[in-house]
Amino acid sequence: MRYRVAVVAPNVVDVVRLAGGWLFDQTMAGWDVSVIVADHLDARPLQILGAITLDLESALASPHGPCPQVIAVSADLYQTDSRVRRGVLANLDKGETEVMLLGDTFPDDLDERFGAGSHRLSMAARAFKAHALAAAAVSVDSIGATETFRHNELLNWPSLSISDIA
Repeated sequence: MRYRVAVVAPNVVDVVRLAGGWLFDQTMAGWDVSVIVADHLDARPLQILGAITLDLESALASPHGPCPQVIAVSADLYQTDSRVRRGVLANLDKGETEVMLLGDTFPDDLDERFGAGSHRLSMAARAFKAHALAAAAVSVDSIGATETFRHNELLNWPSLSISDIA
């Protein structure tokens, strides 16, 4: 059984801009990556990153299967769509799923339940993110080495360093 991540956002460009490198690295690590967006006119940028694209309205209307291990949600969509907000809060209450919020703004009602996090992008992730942004017609001068997010600390998966093992 493979690990699964689901990303929920208003559009493809936001996903690629905020988490494209992280998504690519998850795909390369063997995770199934699904991106659920309201505006999915061009799924090619997400295909470049190895993700499949689903329609937000269809996904919210269909019966849900097993919950993914990680759910990453646009903070903007959390604040504007009550269905998404209810889903995030339900997953936080269950405490079985890592929940990440992506974006530049952060909802005040979640401040105590989330901590800051980041992902250091592989060189391949940076290259593929650049190609995905180009496919989305977004020009960038350079791709940063990390992507930042907020996440619940219930499952805070620690990363081990060599000194922890030795």
